[in-house]
Amino acid sequence: MDCGMAQDTTVPKLNFEYWLDKAIEWGQATTLESQKDVCLHLPQLQEFLHQLYETIKHLQGPTVAIQQFPLIGQLLGRLCWNPFVIGYDESQKTLMWCLCCLYSSEPQNAVELKANSWIRSLLCHLLSSSKWESNEAETSTFISALGYTSADYYCHLVKNMVISLVTELRENQCNGLNIQESISASRVNAISIFCVPLITLPDLTPLLETLLLYHGGSSKEILSSEFLEAVNEAFLKKKISLPESAVFNLWLRHLPSLEKATLHLLDQLFSIHLNSLEEVACVIKDSLLPQAASHPAIFRIVNEIFKNALMETDGTPEVMTIIRVFTQLFLQAYQNENKQYKFPLKAYFPYHHQPLVRSLVRRPFELPTTYWSQHVKHISDMLKAIVEDTNISSLTDLFEIWFLVACFGEWLDIAAEQLLKAAVEPGPVLWLLAFYYCPKNENQQRTETMVEAQAVYNHLMTLFSHTDLSLKDLEAAVHRVTGVEHCCNQQLTTHLLTNFLLFSSGGHKIAQECIYNITEITDTRKEVYNLLIHTAYRFNHSGEENQRTVKLMNELLQKFTLKV
Repeated sequence: MDCGMAQDTTVPKLNFEYWLDKAIEWGQATTLESQKDVCLHLPQLQEFLHQLYETIKHLQGPTVAIQQFPLIGQLLGRLCWNPFVIGYDESQKTLMWCLCCLYSSEPQNAVELKANSWIRSLLCHLLSSSKWESNEAETSTFISALGYTSADYYCHLVKNMVISLVTELRENQCNGLNIQESISASRVNAISIFCVPLITLPDLTPLLETLLLYHGGSSKEILSSEFLEAVNEAFLKKKISLPESAVFNLWLRHLPSLEKATLHLLDQLFSIHLNSLEEVACVIKDSLLPQAASHPAIFRIVNEIFKNALMETDGTPEVMTIIRVFTQLFLQAYQNENKQYKFPLKAYFPYHHQPLVRSLVRRPFELPTTYWSQHVKHISDMLKAIVEDTNISSLTDLFEIWFLVACFGEWLDIAAEQLLKAAVEPGPVLWLLAFYYCPKNENQQRTETMVEAQAVYNHLMTLFSHTDLSLKDLEAAVHRVTGVEHCCNQQLTTHLLTNFLLFSSGGHKIAQECIYNITEITDTRKEVYNLLIHTAYRFNHSGEENQRTVKLMNELLQKFTLKV
């Protein structure tokens, strides 16, 4: 079959009637002679289609194009279903561009909606092998003549089309100021729409990436929301793999996708039982949200969703754990950012006292352990000045400050440890812990918590160096934990007592029995478990010299894992 014969230059280049008659004739005939006639005219048809595209792409929208060329829909529709036409050189690409010119990005009536639906079906057909498989008998002769099997032919067709579209989009992005050569927003929108049924096709990935990174200078979103939602859904279900930059752009340009990704992460973490924070961190990091949060807009939105989740679950320890680990992973990603392109911290925490923010974001491993107690006191002094000296009356403002401190809860755990392990001034450290567990000071509740905590602390310090302890020695402290009415008092004193059992000279002998009694009476099993896994996580990353403490903590975690 010779498809390279000379063109008949007597045929008018933009004669729709001629080419429509030919398209009808080719569609009805199945003889070898008719197939030869198609091949004879393919070069000339391609030139016609190219000239048609160059003409209609500069018209003011699809309505004007249809007014000027009333038969364009019939012609393109028939040519799109001819396997000889779409298999020849760049005819398929040109047909797609012509269809994109007819697509209404903002349809105004039922006719335009119906036309859009028809265009989408044709665009999908051009890249969907499942549609072509039903016409295997018609296409087999042509495919064989090209030297391909059917599977190879469709694979190469898709790859070539993707390469062509990617090249055109990237060239347009580079030459965005050249208005005459630029691709219209409606055509880019149409391309994104016809990708929807083929999202999970591996060969389509370069086109997905190029579209997500493409902006084209428009102030409005030019990609279809249907496309953005489909890409996000496929990514979350791990049906496709995309470069980080493409995923970040997806979330930046489509807020619903970012919200869905964040809620999907929360659902994922709640639906599986994780035995360590390493496992939690692995799931969170795999979501790419901490890395994406290096952009302040993404960070603030994700943080807001976490904040709402915490309020809706009444401050459950599981949600707080997720927030803390996410914040640590975000800080890692932020610190790894190229300094030249790094946003200032104020972009992430615009409404907070910046010296406090800078102190909280310091990771413990960045400082010598001998400086930890001083750093904790510095945080406490600044926080107390903000909360008490400025006389914050709004509960919303108070919650925002508390949430900021809670996100960096690693320093709270270190504060509680430093009370027992280092020579520190207890007042500021106890105030910091009292604020965390009792941010509101209604009816002097925080003051009362401070008094209770101070009494427990004083009692524990008298026993800290004792190597031979019994439950009776801790009766007073345990009674203060189990006998208090307020939950915040209970949680703080439980925190202090748990640390005493972990770090004191004789606490390891009675730790399991003591903690079991407390958690059974006060129902603080989850709180103690979360304290233990956070401590274990920090030890795994920064180390702990006292191996007896590490051994005891692992034993406690093993028992808690079976019960929590």
